[in-house]
Amino acid sequence: ECFQWKGEVPEGLPGWSEKERTHISQELADVFLYLLRLSDKCHVDLSKAALDKLALNAAKYPAALVRGSSKKYNEYKATARAGPAAAQEESK
Repeated sequence: ECFQWKGEVPEGLPGWSEKERTHISQELADVFLYLLRLSDKCHVDLSKAALDKLALNAAKYPAALVRGSSKKYNEYKATARAGPAAAQEESK
């Protein structure tokens, strides 16, 4: 609810009051603590899971192909099969 109706939230929260910043800090802390408790209950190594997910996303969305685009991962596979020239042409 902290971000509802705010649209894209700029980095650093310029224009946010100290009260709003405190509120979002508390909300984020709640989410973080819930996530830690949940991962503990599920016996999930959260650090390992995060690193595994980053590696999966890097393979799924190669930076050279996806930078500046919002296509779904399966659309990049076709471009990758067509070769680097197709990827460069498509990014124009």
